[in-house]
Amino acid sequence: MSHSMTGYGSAVRSYGGYIMQFEMKSVNHRYAEIVLRMPREWTCYEDGLRRLVQRHIKRGRIDVFISKERDESSALPLVLNRPVAESYLRAAEELGKRYGLDANITAMDLLSLPDAMTAPELLSPVTGAEPEWEQVLTEGLEEAVIGLLGMREREGQHLVSDLNQRLTRLEAIHGELVRLAPEVVNEYRSRLKGRLAELLEGSYDEQRFAMEVAVFADRSNIDEELIRLKSHFEQCRSLLQAFEPVGRKLDFLIQEMNRETNTIGSKANHLALVNLVVEMKAELEKIREQAANLE
Repeated sequence: MSHSMTGYGSAVRSYGGYIMQFEMKSVNHRYAEIVLRMPREWTCYEDGLRRLVQRHIKRGRIDVFISKERDESSALPLVLNRPVAESYLRAAEELGKRYGLDANITAMDLLSLPDAMTAPELLSPVTGAEPEWEQVLTEGLEEAVIGLLGMREREGQHLVSDLNQRLTRLEAIHGELVRLAPEVVNEYRSRLKGRLAELLEGSYDEQRFAMEVAVFADRSNIDEELIRLKSHFEQCRSLLQAFEPVGRKLDFLIQEMNRETNTIGSKANHLALVNLVVEMKAELEKIREQAANLE
């Protein structure tokens, strides 16, 4: 079943004294564009997380947000970050000497400065990706992806239902076009014969008359366009039942249906046919707007 490109998913994970929030949202886009935002220290995991999203989603703009905050219920007491504290003290001393400022700084002043107190685990140097953290991030993002896919699937079902109803309406209009097409030539023949009889008092060349009707019939024939339209309707229904991304294929088919409809409109020399063509074009525009939401 086709999926919508609109969706939202989220997840929460707790590990290492932190609570991590995973949020994903997706909207329409011609291609697959993944925008990943997360704390800088997790940049080493970005490629793997991006590939995870790409495995599941083939089209749309996907915004991924991963944030973290201290878990107060399990966090270890903060400790003095000596290198940072000493840097603050050296900076204060340098300012005092160079600009004659009061360089006295109290312990409370120092402890209130950013990063002067930190979590014990952050004092250890990070040498690269850690398997435990990578697994936690992967599992959290996987859960968010599953939630997003579920919403995209539900939205897709509504879109497919609406598109099938509109295709049914197009098929009904197509049936009317098929029924009226032969009458165009018959009405033209009758009008032309009446006009000639009125102007020439019934005296005209039958052969020339027949040739004129034949030329008009050939110029206004829409059989080929109607056959191709019917084929396009069938392909659309088949695509809507496919278990793969079909948005681009549908977009191409809708363009072809518009082209055939425009050709019918240019050939039509009949008010009822023109009205049906206008109605078909309006319905095709609604289908195009809806299909733009499908993956």
